[in-house]
Amino acid sequence: MPELAGRICICNTSPLFYLHQVERLPLLKDLYDGIVTTPEVQEELAAGAAGGEDVPDLFRYDWIRIRPVAIPSYLDLITDLGRGEASVLALGLESRATSLLVIDDKLGRQIARLRGLSVTGTAGVLLKAKQLGKIAVVKPILDDIVRAGFRLHPEVVADILSLADED
Repeated sequence: MPELAGRICICNTSPLFYLHQVERLPLLKDLYDGIVTTPEVQEELAAGAAGGEDVPDLFRYDWIRIRPVAIPSYLDLITDLGRGEASVLALGLESRATSLLVIDDKLGRQIARLRGLSVTGTAGVLLKAKQLGKIAVVKPILDDIVRAGFRLHPEVVADILSLADED
């Protein structure tokens, strides 16, 4: 798990959505120095809201900043991903030394790692929250996220619970 002192967290759609679903979105504020996302992620959340999903209204959280990608050509270099993932990766490339990406998409995580970016996911956020004493246990929250529709491979669940000393 990457160390986070002085780092910003660049968050993709699914971590924002699922942490909101289980009423744990404020963990991001508790764990990281700054929370940033992109207009493309905001648009994905707005599309979910238009479809009847319960999504976080990012404008209600003064600790989440929405920042566009400064070099839009980066978005075209990152193929095979949705616009949200591509924009988060592009923003991460722009602030490589000071950012941690929170992204759940497997391909997005692989691309981030190949490009030398620090990355974690929703489950990693929960693990870090337990390690820092922000939550007492990970398993019930993971269970709630899965019930909310989050797809997490059983081996990943087992690994997270083992790292959390909950196996």
